[in-house]
Amino acid sequence: MSDSLPQRRSTAVTAKLEFSPFGNKLVQSGFVNSEQMRQALIESRKSGRPLTEVLESISGRQLSPELYRLHKKQQLFELKILYGVESLDLEVSQIGTTTMSQLIDTLISVDICRRHHLIPLAKNADENPPSVLVAMVDPDNLEASDDLNHILRPQGWTLQRMVITQEDYQQLINQYLDEMTVRQKHLEREKFTDINQDLENLDNLNLDDAPEDKDADLAAAMKGAEDAPVINLVNRILAKALHEKVSDIHVEPQEENLRIRFRKDGVLSQAFDPLPKKIIPAVTTRFKIIANLDIAERRLPQDGRMRRMFEGRKVDFRVSTLPSRYGEKVVLRILDNSATQLGLDKLITDAETLQIVKEMISRPFGLILVTGPTGSGKTTTLYSALSERNSSGINICTVEDPIEYSLPGITQVQVIREKGLDFATTLRAFLRQDPDVLLVGETRDKETAKTAIEAALTGHLVFTTLHTNDAPGRSPVWEKWGLSLS
Repeated sequence: MSDSLPQRRSTAVTAKLEFSPFGNKLVQSGFVNSEQMRQALIESRKSGRPLTEVLESISGRQLSPELYRLHKKQQLFELKILYGVESLDLEVSQIGTTTMSQLIDTLISVDICRRHHLIPLAKNADENPPSVLVAMVDPDNLEASDDLNHILRPQGWTLQRMVITQEDYQQLINQYLDEMTVRQKHLEREKFTDINQDLENLDNLNLDDAPEDKDADLAAAMKGAEDAPVINLVNRILAKALHEKVSDIHVEPQEENLRIRFRKDGVLSQAFDPLPKKIIPAVTTRFKIIANLDIAERRLPQDGRMRRMFEGRKVDFRVSTLPSRYGEKVVLRILDNSATQLGLDKLITDAETLQIVKEMISRPFGLILVTGPTGSGKTTTLYSALSERNSSGINICTVEDPIEYSLPGITQVQVIREKGLDFATTLRAFLRQDPDVLLVGETRDKETAKTAIEAALTGHLVFTTLHTNDAPGRSPVWEKWGLSLS
């Protein structure tokens, strides 16, 4: 007996010491015994389930708030030691949900947050350098850090990490998602009501009432347009398209109504319920007015541009009208330059591929072609390459139709075919302007292709695009022209 008692005491001490303070508290309180505690730890590590959930399953009882608090306090302490960063405890720290939501809406998308289990908390603009505080379940996640740095560095921000428990992260992201759902429902309900109100007041329409401002703010225009319902309706169509981040707006007269469709991610979908047929002339005329087109000309296609302010940024629209059986169809391509961040590192995430592309565009001469269908990012890719080469020691010239991006320090020329200023003519003029790098928006004819190849062979670096049905597809147009890059 005397030998067995010390042995039992030793075993009890060992069992006590092998658990954390939380585990010891559970054993001492009788919530579980030592063996059950050991089983719970093993099961939690194997399955990835929270330890508290496993313990409640084994014991058949719920943990008290005091025990939950003890577990979380211990968990945060261990995470702080493990990652070497400060920890976030929602029960102690007050989180500004408005700031958090704004950062997710404007800086770090909800997709990034959900993919890497992180939440942006605040901007620290007074620090040097300024930083964005992000709470992360796994601060050592290299992929998450890379994605965050790609977002923050171009805007002059650095990443400041905190560690957060999975449960607290889930609470915050669920709160944001719930608020987003409420906002979207409210916005849709508001737009539906406002549009119907506009339609009810059509008889008061006078398209000449409102002076046209090339940089008009959509929000201000909608607030002050009660006396011009179609003007207000057009503004709401534009605002909804920008809010939903679509690429094109289709305004299509039908036999019995007016159909409005948006294209997003290559897919067209109806944006509103069919609108009354009687507003077709007023809506198409309004679009032509703000695009500076001839409203008296209804038998020929027209092309124009317009600019609007939206949420503090300037957005350009390329406008095309086409006479159809039931009225003029209007299609607007949205050129939201401020929402597009140029940079090869934002387009190419693979380090090896990025290095290969950077070496290609750093060469002194040659021809670089970017191929793909409409809207696939050809121009964005080329301007990202130009931004890499853009410096005071390089002369860069571009010819485009239309000019979609504005890049300081380069010479940009808009094609005007009616005046004879086409791609080939402008490209030949460029060669007499001592250029280093040339960009041809699109190679559409044999003469432009030949001039581009000749420029590439005579000491110039030429960027251009070819329209193909898919990115790797060969261009049948070049084969028809009998041209070869070999």
